[in-house]
Amino acid sequence: MDFTIKTYKRLLIALRDAGYIFQPFADFIEKPAGKSIVLRHDVDERPKNALKMAKAEHELGIRATYYFRIVKISNAPDIIKQIVALGHELGYHYEDYSACNGEMDNAIRQFEENLDYFRSYYPVKTVCMHGSSMSDHDNRLLWKENSLKDFGLIGEPYLSVDYDKVFYMTDTGRCWDGSKYNVRDYVKSTHNLFFHRTDEIILALGKGTFPEQVILQSHTLWTDNSIQWYWLAFREWLRNSFKVMALRVPGMKKLLYRLIKIYSK
Repeated sequence: MDFTIKTYKRLLIALRDAGYIFQPFADFIEKPAGKSIVLRHDVDERPKNALKMAKAEHELGIRATYYFRIVKISNAPDIIKQIVALGHELGYHYEDYSACNGEMDNAIRQFEENLDYFRSYYPVKTVCMHGSSMSDHDNRLLWKENSLKDFGLIGEPYLSVDYDKVFYMTDTGRCWDGSKYNVRDYVKSTHNLFFHRTDEIILALGKGTFPEQVILQSHTLWTDNSIQWYWLAFREWLRNSFKVMALRVPGMKKLLYRLIKIYSK
């Protein structure tokens, strides 16, 4: 069964046994190891699942990076504290530009306030944009008139990495090849590798055909709870269908964006 914590542990062990060095994103930016893996978690929702993944990593001596949103369905102070205590990197999963409807002055002011909030838990050095796929505003545009350095930041996964050198994987859509469901959470790359299931990644690791440097981005869709597992499988199928529809049907995108904003409050 894919997308369970048990399967995630198998993936971690396969990466470790293949000789990969696990680096939080900030460490990778400052001094990337030759054969390295960055485990990047976007905690869009379900922070309890994030904590379970963080504990699984900690049990294996692995440090990862967790990007939390400011909204209630992500921002869980007690869980943030526990994840930091396990030795993981904390970052801000920002969406201020879309939340402020593209108003730059308000967006950068809100970004700074939210960054200060997360820095009350951890000395945040990296941030990562939230896709806000149904919004007309791309959160990366926040940096069109501003600089990461102005906020004491050293990296942003979508701006600070050469993805022709680093292989990028994401479980968006609850599969590893869901690029057709990605509206903004994708990168330009010359890599021509594709995996659908986690077992395919594990098989490639065993054969030694997996890339040397990898950023593996995952959401909080991994669970050993059977009821939650089937619900998430159905919900992601539904969400993927809506994403495709939103890109094709006029007016659907704005409607879905309003519904997502209500759900996120």
